[in-house]
Amino acid sequence: MVSFVGAGCGAADLITVRGMRLLQEADLVIYAGSLVNPELLSYTKKGCECLNSAYMTLDEVIDALQKGEEEGKKMVRLHTGDPSIYGAIREQMDRLEELGIGYETCPGVTACFGAAAALNLELTVPEVSQSLIITRMAGRTPVPEKESIESFASHHATMAVYLSAGHLKELSKRLMAGGYSEDTPAAIVYKATWPEQLCLKCTVSTLDEEAEKYGIKKTAVVLVGDAISPSDYALSCLYAPDFETEYRKKKTEEALALDGRGK
Repeated sequence: MVSFVGAGCGAADLITVRGMRLLQEADLVIYAGSLVNPELLSYTKKGCECLNSAYMTLDEVIDALQKGEEEGKKMVRLHTGDPSIYGAIREQMDRLEELGIGYETCPGVTACFGAAAALNLELTVPEVSQSLIITRMAGRTPVPEKESIESFASHHATMAVYLSAGHLKELSKRLMAGGYSEDTPAAIVYKATWPEQLCLKCTVSTLDEEAEKYGIKKTAVVLVGDAISPSDYALSCLYAPDFETEYRKKKTEEALALDGRGK
């Protein structure tokens, strides 16, 4: 059995309890060494074999997992953030299925949520944005044409742009071409939740300028949208006294007046 585990976005204590337990029980861990915090390997038991997939091809990863399966080992494939976001797990799972090797997935904290926490943001603010778009710029690997930055920008929703810190000038142009104004709030979070974390608030038009001040060219997530610095928003209906839920009846005008919240 192979457990695909989300390591979280940086801090070693942001892995889930389940993910930590799977690491503690593992006989073989193959971890994405380019981004996974090496402190996470301290959760493994004595004698656990740890392989860094940054130096391995897909074939080499699968060969190691196949060998581990034959030897009856408990195995963890440790991916940065959440495995389902840019984790390249589908191709590994398909190969495991061909070999008859079982697998499961344990989720993790992805970078945009670590970045939002670092900035104390709500990404879905009522009457500002109720949608989050996670995407990236095309680089050495392409992005489907129908998923262009411009097409997503046209929605004016909150956007989290991954793997694009080296293309911020182009990103700004394309965000504005899609419909964001140049003064739309934005933020760059470098190595979210790591000790060297750096949070920069700016605007869509100053993304490149702000990153250049601090030499940021990689390992950063960009957040864009009015939810980054909301100037006007609605309160949540969920906690409104005149909103009825399965658990709470709405308060009458008389009750509202009695507790001082009447209009």
